[in-house]
Amino acid sequence: MLGIYADRAGRKASLTLTILLMALGTALIGLAPTYAQIGIGAPVLIVIARLIQGFSAGGEVGGATAFLIEYAPDDRRGYFASWQQASQGISFILGAAMGALVTNGLSPAQIDAWGWRIPFLFGLLIGPVGMYIRSKLHEPPAFEARQARAARESRLAPLAHVLREHPREVLGGLGVTILWTVCTYTLVFYMPTYAKQQLGLPLGATFQSTALCGAIIFVLCPLMGTLSDRVGRKRMLGTVALVIAAAAYPLFHWLNASPTVQTLLQVQILLGVLLAAFTGPAPAVLAEQFPTAVRSTGLSIAYNLAVTLFGGFAPLIVTWLIASTGSKLAPSYYVMAAGLVSTLALAWMHDRTGKAIA
Repeated sequence: MLGIYADRAGRKASLTLTILLMALGTALIGLAPTYAQIGIGAPVLIVIARLIQGFSAGGEVGGATAFLIEYAPDDRRGYFASWQQASQGISFILGAAMGALVTNGLSPAQIDAWGWRIPFLFGLLIGPVGMYIRSKLHEPPAFEARQARAARESRLAPLAHVLREHPREVLGGLGVTILWTVCTYTLVFYMPTYAKQQLGLPLGATFQSTALCGAIIFVLCPLMGTLSDRVGRKRMLGTVALVIAAAAYPLFHWLNASPTVQTLLQVQILLGVLLAAFTGPAPAVLAEQFPTAVRSTGLSIAYNLAVTLFGGFAPLIVTWLIASTGSKLAPSYYVMAAGLVSTLALAWMHDRTGKAIA
């Protein structure tokens, strides 16, 4: 829905709305009454707040990526769009730091009683800053030109247009995003749980590994985006997808053979480099598949389908695989499968690196 809104009302309007919704969801969680105060209403309120956050996050990718590449020169779209993912590296660092601060500074009883609210209340501070910055944005020239033409043309609604005119691009984008989201949810979000529960490593070390991975993504994503501008995104992503598929099992085997903090950090460094090499150029290759009139809609459909079906369920799927196979290497199976799917999807997609886009 927010992708459609971005194509109708504008990138600026969409980006302003997404951060407002994220701030609302975060405030509802951080300030939610307890079960003792309002009973069943407390968990219901938390669920509603999380849904609002998810709705916002899903709409952010389409609007933000479209905004970035529509401002970019044709030969630098990979670099410009890579900042969408690089900025997430900062969020990994801040999240890990906040987790370490809360767990080290408070007792388990304090965390259960009120300490769990601290990260959400801290996150609220970003809302006003983000709202102010986004209020000063201007629509990309490509979008404004398209809106001027659209006023004189009769055209389908964005969703109908995408489904009727660009099904191949949606399926290809879905396939590419599978590896992107599976890697993020498995190798970044799930890794602390895996390291603690399966390897018996201290919780503090898992926060270190997440922060390290976030730092690598923040630094390398723009470099990888720039590299994709020079060598071509399709070729680069196809190569990296195969490398990830081939490296997943050996890296998890190494981690299980030597379950130490040092090994965890070394593995996370290698995984962070591979993740940056794929997710840095990935936003641009998705956005380039769709014309300006429906770019945010098409990108949002492909991305959010992959996140909903394959990324969001990754921790559950990986946990089930470990229980079913009895192997602690099972997370690598999921990553390997995702790598092969994305490789096939890339072979099917058009490479528009450096070319003018409508």
